Amino acid sequence: MRPRVMTRTLLIATAVLGLTATGAGGVGFAATAQPVTVSSTASGTEAAPLAVVNLGLSVTQGKRLQCFLERHWEYEGLRDGLLGTESWQAMQRYLVRWGYEGRIDGVVGTGTVMALQRVLQRAWDYDGLIDGIPGDGTKAAFKRFADDAVVYC
Repeated sequence: MRPRVMTRTLLIATAVLGLTATGAGGVGFAATAQPVTVSSTASGTEAAPLAVVNLGLSVTQGKRLQCFLERHWEYEGLRDGLLGTESWQAMQRYLVRWGYEGRIDGVVGTGTVMALQRVLQRAWDYDGLIDGIPGDGTKAAFKRFADDAVVYC
């Protein structure tokens, strides 16, 4: 099994185990805002952790965003709707136009979110603070952004 496929399989298994452990409501698993991080080794090689941070996007919306990133911002990963490190690196390349000054590392930190909020404020009806906190308003506007990305696919 290729390292990427194994990592994804481990990610799904971790999610299923987390949901099973917390019951149908998934309170302990779903309530966390932290990214899901999975590391694996395959064939004796180290695989980088895969952090999935969808910021409220559905898988379909994530695929639309990945299509946009693939066409314009050098995203070369799978269009699987899971916004991992590669997706966010491409997004950070896009966000440089909107004031992102950090490393292109795929980590969804305060700087990434602040630049995203600036983009969302400009065209996707985000009217909250530029504070780097991905709250409900940020997530709702990000969904509108992803829905509009369908024109690029």
